[in-house]
Amino acid sequence: MDTGKKENLNDKDIQLILGTLLRAGVIISMSIVLIGGAIFLIHNKGAITNYKVFTPELSKFSSITGIFRGVASFQGDAIVQFGILMLIFTPIARIVFAIFSFLIERDYLYVLIGFIILAIITISLNGGIAH
Repeated sequence: MDTGKKENLNDKDIQLILGTLLRAGVIISMSIVLIGGAIFLIHNKGAITNYKVFTPELSKFSSITGIFRGVASFQGDAIVQFGILMLIFTPIARIVFAIFSFLIERDYLYVLIGFIILAIITISLNGGIAH
């Protein structure tokens, strides 16, 4: 029948998957932010915020575990921050997928570069040198 068909992914397939991954990640994170914003507005019933005095109310969601606790308790501001977190992790998921695709292609130089980029992002998200 069709013996000339390749079973491996070619560059066009990989680029299509990567593009779809980025597009889906942005759409999903945007939807989460919109849902969280609606929940936040419903729970606060139109309360007006005083911007003359800074009050760090969102400091309880400054860690990933705090965000997950807030999402579990259905707090709108935590859901918004979870959506932003998803937006941050979308390009990281793209890098991880690219590393796997380079492994499949046996292009080890790009695998090394991908791991270096992933390490830089991980270090910078965990506080970096400035903290």
